[in-house]
Amino acid sequence: MLVKDVMTTKMKTVRPDSALRDVATMLGFYHISGLPVVTEDGTLVGVISEKDVLRALYPKINEAIELSASVKFADLDHEFNDVMDARVSEFMTPHVFTVGPDEQILRAVAVLIAHKIRRIPVTVNHKLVGILSIGDVHKAVLKETFDHKLGQSGKKPSLKPRA
Repeated sequence: MLVKDVMTTKMKTVRPDSALRDVATMLGFYHISGLPVVTEDGTLVGVISEKDVLRALYPKINEAIELSASVKFADLDHEFNDVMDARVSEFMTPHVFTVGPDEQILRAVAVLIAHKIRRIPVTVNHKLVGILSIGDVHKAVLKETFDHKLGQSGKKPSLKPRA
């Protein structure tokens, strides 16, 4: 099975000059944990994840916990807004593992597992053409297994409830 057989081609992306606020909104609204960062011509330049957004905020939260008696929380709100207005390029992960669409799915899975990542961009000549997630792989393997078992038995399973 090849990456192109399983990858998602309709994906959300952001630009390096997008505001972190927009990323946080997209991640929450679309229930996704990360986004590829691409230039106007579709060149992949990084990935921004929920963890990256939290890391941008974490030092501020840590200071509040350690110095809670002397911290002015109104000032922290202002700092939070400053971070949310920051650009994606300041917090994205610029060095990204990628795979090509014609690579074997098992190679992509090996990269995902070895580097403890949940999704990997699929590129051709540094241009983003898709994304492959652990969930995509699970669905494909389940479908292939189901189709194989169905082909062996020669009959389709009944979806009617048993009495």
